[in-house]
Amino acid sequence: MKRVTRMRAGALSVVFLATISGCASSTDDSSADTPPATAGATSEVTAYPLTIHTCGVETTFAAAPKRVVTAKSSTTEMMLALGVGDTIVGTSYQDGPLPSWLSAMPGATSTAVTQPLSEKLAGSEAVLQREPDLVYAGWESNFSVEGMGERSLLESLGVHTVVSPSACKDDEYQPDPLTFADVFAEIELVGRIFNVHDQAEQLVDKQKQQLESVRSDDRGLSALWYSSGSDTPFVGGSKGSAQLIMDTIGVTNIASGIDDTWGPFSWEKVVEADPDVIILVDSAWGNTDKKIGVLESNPATAQLTAVKQGNYIVVPFAATEAGVRTVSAATDLSEQLAQLRVDQ
Repeated sequence: MKRVTRMRAGALSVVFLATISGCASSTDDSSADTPPATAGATSEVTAYPLTIHTCGVETTFAAAPKRVVTAKSSTTEMMLALGVGDTIVGTSYQDGPLPSWLSAMPGATSTAVTQPLSEKLAGSEAVLQREPDLVYAGWESNFSVEGMGERSLLESLGVHTVVSPSACKDDEYQPDPLTFADVFAEIELVGRIFNVHDQAEQLVDKQKQQLESVRSDDRGLSALWYSSGSDTPFVGGSKGSAQLIMDTIGVTNIASGIDDTWGPFSWEKVVEADPDVIILVDSAWGNTDKKIGVLESNPATAQLTAVKQGNYIVVPFAATEAGVRTVSAATDLSEQLAQLRVDQ
């Protein structure tokens, strides 16, 4: 088995409305050198009530949330990065360990974060037992009768709900395609909800600076974003963070015909496209060795250029959802890509 090498953005805004009533005005993921935002002199203050819309659902906050349940790593990490992780009272569906730059933030070592309510998605009963005033979900599908509860029901019980705008599925609200403007807009949105505008502004500024240093490869390489699956590969499509990151590091997505953030592909199409590079998503349930084994054991995919040359680069699953790790995921993958010698 071959050894794995480890090692720009549009302006379409996130489709959500954030309205601040009487707002007073005045004047990073896996990368350890991406420091979290720190509080400074308050330049903007949220005047509640604050009304926002995410994925078409209206939510009005009378004050900053004090008890929050999160679903998916992206939302937990967003709160930690903004310094409000100590309001987390429960988590579920965490996709992997925290990056080192978030591990020292308030709330990072709390039981709520280190001992999730559920390995997968917590049910509504477990969520309500934590008496949250907000449930912040990384996927719109996290809210359902079978999941954490429907948004309308939770709101009727006095529990506000927010979905990461990048995860909206309806065409009216889904970013198409996702841009870094959308990623930064969510940081600013959560900063408004929790009245931590300075932390949000500083975090966005740091990430913009880091983004400017990302090198776009100029070799004209093609790539497959291989997330999961063996019989049928589940890959990065044309709308989400996978496409955004691939555009940023300068590779062409062979599955750009998938009109969604992620979706099923086929090995026949992979073989036909013969990508120069394969981006492997590393997870506890589908690590890189397992994925390489799938690729090398199939006689057809074993003949792929990327497989024969061992042209793999790796991204942690928790860094693949749009959020505070998107910029650092692009940075890391760009560095890995630059070290590959691809014979075209």
